Amino acid sequence: MNDTLETAAADEQARRVYRAVWRWHFYAGIFCIPLVIWLSCTGSIYLFKPQIERWLDRPYDHFEIHGLQATPEQIANVALRAVPHSSLHYYELPPSANAATRVIVGVGSQEFRVYIHPQTLQILKIIDEDKRPMRIIFRLHGELLAGDWGSRVVELAASWAIVLIVSGLYLWWPRQGERLAGVFWIRFRRGSRIFWRDLHAVTGLWISAFALFLLLTGLPWAKSWGTYFQRVRQITGTAVALQDWTIGRSSELAEREGLNRNSVTTDAMDHSNHVGHAMSHLPSNLSLVGMNRVVSAATALHLASPVLITPSAKEGAPWVVKSDAQNRTLRTIILMNPNTAAIVNRQDFNQRHIVDRVLGVGIAAHEGQLFGLANQLLGLITAMGLVALSLSAIVLWWRRRHVGVLGAPLPTTKPRWSIALVAVIVVLALYLPAMAASLVTVIMLEKLLFSRVPQVSRWLGLSTATRDL
Repeated sequence: MNDTLETAAADEQARRVYRAVWRWHFYAGIFCIPLVIWLSCTGSIYLFKPQIERWLDRPYDHFEIHGLQATPEQIANVALRAVPHSSLHYYELPPSANAATRVIVGVGSQEFRVYIHPQTLQILKIIDEDKRPMRIIFRLHGELLAGDWGSRVVELAASWAIVLIVSGLYLWWPRQGERLAGVFWIRFRRGSRIFWRDLHAVTGLWISAFALFLLLTGLPWAKSWGTYFQRVRQITGTAVALQDWTIGRSSELAEREGLNRNSVTTDAMDHSNHVGHAMSHLPSNLSLVGMNRVVSAATALHLASPVLITPSAKEGAPWVVKSDAQNRTLRTIILMNPNTAAIVNRQDFNQRHIVDRVLGVGIAAHEGQLFGLANQLLGLITAMGLVALSLSAIVLWWRRRHVGVLGAPLPTTKPRWSIALVAVIVVLALYLPAMAASLVTVIMLEKLLFSRVPQVSRWLGLSTATRDL
């Protein structure tokens, strides 16, 4: 008899915990599912950035070039004068011998990419970096085109999506005696209700690890989480002078303005000479002396494309030559003497701090660039799986909802949380501070406000004597 009572009590306790987790799984889904669909679609496009940009730039990469070409110094001069009051940020090595040269210049917090014919010095195109199609996709994906505040919203959605997946695994993981059908594969012959339930559960189970990876590796760009992570690195003594990615929109704009202060500017040039399209009419610019030597030496190094060269406005200071490859494991940063083209310092990826290497590998995989097309397809499958997961959740909610209420699982008597579940919650709170802060906010609002307003309490499904959290 006692054994029966103990079993019944354990079953009741398990049911309470299950419903409590289900309730917060539901809340997480209501908030983040629209943004998960958004992030999945924009991220799927960004996965194929190299192919898309090659297609967009095809008019500038297939010229018939014979004979004498302009020098890098002359090309940089043309780019600087093409954008008034600009400063030279990067000289990009052409992707091929028949391609236009790209020079990136800055004005204030803006950057412009200037395409220049390497032989005639004709300006082929000038485009604001922020208006390049893949840059727009990047900002739509990471900040909703809303700057740091948009980055915080995306971070919050990503944080709750992590909670959504972790809680989903708990809810749908097969218990003792349960069959594997509907967990590991979809039952297609059991009617539409079972189909949508299985589509949600099975898809979630199969893509969960990959989805968690994408969500976790996307956090370093987020404004709040990235700043939080920087502080943790400072406290633990693992911080570096300059990390390989920006944190939020304000960090990116500050970096651009810093380049303006530490690079060659249009104002430093001799404006007494007219710049035409003939090389013989180009003035000499003493601030760019060394450009030809550095570009020649950088070309011979055969670094992973794109290779960016940043001159220093200070005489005698080393110039920066860096590979900006999306596969960050191929990136190299070189300091080069502009007078002799000698390498002053070189840092390859495997020489970086272990934290930066781990994050670099994660970010490269997140962008689909770590192991080629297979990486892109794996990312695409994961993103589409998240879309299927989200849409099936909407269908399930719509089918079980009652008119006039949100449809959240009804609360039961407060459960006793196991040590394991408490540990998971604590780890998530420490790793995702934005989620933890929002969780506390929701709990306080639910207790102090929502439950005291009868209409709101009924709509949210809080109108019971006790509530689980």
